Amino acid sequence: MSRQLDQFAIIKYLGVKDYAETQSLMQKFNLQRDENTADEIWFVEHPPVFTLGTNSKPEHLLNPGNIPVVQSDRGGQVTHHAPGQLIAYVLIDVKRKKMGVRKLVSALETAVIKLLAKHGIEATADPKAPGVYVNGAKIAALGLRVKQGGCYHGLSLNVDMDLAGFDRINPCGYPGLHVTSMNKLGVHTGLQQVTWKLMNELCMQLNIVNISEQKADI
Repeated sequence: MSRQLDQFAIIKYLGVKDYAETQSLMQKFNLQRDENTADEIWFVEHPPVFTLGTNSKPEHLLNPGNIPVVQSDRGGQVTHHAPGQLIAYVLIDVKRKKMGVRKLVSALETAVIKLLAKHGIEATADPKAPGVYVNGAKIAALGLRVKQGGCYHGLSLNVDMDLAGFDRINPCGYPGLHVTSMNKLGVHTGLQQVTWKLMNELCMQLNIVNISEQKADI
């Protein structure tokens, strides 16, 4: 059974969903999964929120104002989520797929880089600072949690979001780091189209050949 599941994933489209609620659902999923549980990828947007990774330092949260701040159990520093930013949460059995964290990070980065390349955007990864960058500006952030052989959390890609919230933090713990989006770089395409393209790129990088797609309010 586990060999068949290695190349299968359930794809769920959640719409706009509260960050804390979504994190709780991921934690519950990972806690209850076993060797016969299928991997899942969740696509979602969040209302405006700042999230603090397990390595976050308070000095990087500059001026949150009226935007909620939520503690996350993902790795990394502080980041910002808001509508127009596409998030892909990868609930992967990394033990079954025989993927270390570094390999998984590279797979997620490569999926974003290949997606952007199809829109004429040349993007790169930085092994010292996980994420995807265009001319030094961050367009996608990564943060993962691996527990009991399972991974959750994932990546966020700035498609067409209000970037002003990033001015209230040191993004990912880097003072002065510029942040960009596909829209700012001249790519004006709908979030639904980007979701479909990112899903395909993620499946290629994660060696997923069979999927079940669900619109789910979980």
